[in-house]
Amino acid sequence: MGSFSIWHWLVVLGIVVLVFGTKKLRGAGGDLGAAVKNFKTSMKDGEEEANKNTEALRAEIMPSAKSTAGDKHDEKV
Repeated sequence: MGSFSIWHWLVVLGIVVLVFGTKKLRGAGGDLGAAVKNFKTSMKDGEEEANKNTEALRAEIMPSAKSTAGDKHDEKV
């Protein structure tokens, strides 16, 4: 009683196909696939934007660190 066999799942699948029809199920699957694809694209774009922002911040910070290191180097010479 605790687990379903393959026959249980096939009966449930058959009932779902009868109730909704293959056309609606195919459309829902296509919509779900498009949603997942858009989500992945958005995540990739967000990561690229975050990387650009990080590199911009590093570019702002690093020149000041280099000039400070250069001043220390000049004092030693």
